[in-house]
Amino acid sequence: MLTLLFRPVSVYAEENQVAAEVAAPHALLMEVSTGTVLMEKAADEKVHPASVTKIMTMLLILEAVEEGRIGLDDVVTVSEHAASMGGSQVYLEPHEQQTVETLLKCIAVASANDACVAMAEYVSGSEGDFVQQMNSRAEELGMSNTHFANSCGLDEDTHLTTARDVALMSRELLLNHPQIHEYCTIWMENIVHTTARGSFEFGLTNTNKLIRQYEYSTGLKTGYTSVAGFCISASAKKDDIELVAVIMGGADSKSRFQDAVTLLNSGFACCSLYRDEDRETLQNLPVEGGVEEEVPLRYAGDFSYVSTDGRNLAQVEKTLELPESMEAPVEEGRVVGKAVYSLDGEVIGTTEILAAGTVEKAGYKDYFHKTFRTFLL
Repeated sequence: MLTLLFRPVSVYAEENQVAAEVAAPHALLMEVSTGTVLMEKAADEKVHPASVTKIMTMLLILEAVEEGRIGLDDVVTVSEHAASMGGSQVYLEPHEQQTVETLLKCIAVASANDACVAMAEYVSGSEGDFVQQMNSRAEELGMSNTHFANSCGLDEDTHLTTARDVALMSRELLLNHPQIHEYCTIWMENIVHTTARGSFEFGLTNTNKLIRQYEYSTGLKTGYTSVAGFCISASAKKDDIELVAVIMGGADSKSRFQDAVTLLNSGFACCSLYRDEDRETLQNLPVEGGVEEEVPLRYAGDFSYVSTDGRNLAQVEKTLELPESMEAPVEEGRVVGKAVYSLDGEVIGTTEILAAGTVEKAGYKDYFHKTFRTFLL
């Protein structure tokens, strides 16, 4: 993939590079579908993430929903530990009950620490076990400079991440759980507290002001502590381009949002995206010595490519590299070839082509039956 470096001051745009300036000490801009890094600034220095941490918390919650381990309508009973969380909160009380979906809204919209811990305990049994799951998932995503110590982002010496790692977990959430936009784009909404003191409404207001101030905004999460400074992972979509801008350690809230907009506007101004969406049907591949004479084929995945140099992506060419036949046995999922994408004579990427079925090796009886059927015909 094309990686474009971000330079912090007075930059002249070189070929295949995007130039922009931000005030924050740490920043990164990524195109979501491909993971292409468009700009970066001190993106691998470890910093405190504050409530940007909650991106991983929301990811694990939605993964648990998708896997059927919990449901959005499930009722969660708030523990004394969860209710004791300080910082940003929605003032849940011990033994209060709320649905998973309501608590998810509290996290996404109001950045509620108490809701985070309540959900961590519900998903994993304890916040400690949930944090272990957060760190395991971070490792799976390649977040090599991240260690979580809690589920909500309160400052601890070992609770650290980087702008690049924040972009990686943001991309995973945006790509595989687009329903997160339903929650992150809520501007204001009321929830109902039902406790021993009765029922009363509590208003949620989104901490991400870009939801109202930036027309392409789709999320994602803000954060602030005196140690971490002002942070944001800001997602936005314009036409067919989806970007995420990560700002860490901003001096104030206004500059944090302005930095994010600067990066997003720079990305939208120069990016063009190619997607291989109208794929032709792959022909079956002949198999020699098998119980079947052919095996169906499929692409291993989608293909996208981001360009920032103004080249005409309508001229991308695709060629299939496949053998004339294969010897049995052939297992489903086996790589049998690849699709190669080129632009102006340069290979810009490939996609593997896989066997979409299994063909066992033919034995004596198979050959006998095949000969017998041929004789009958």
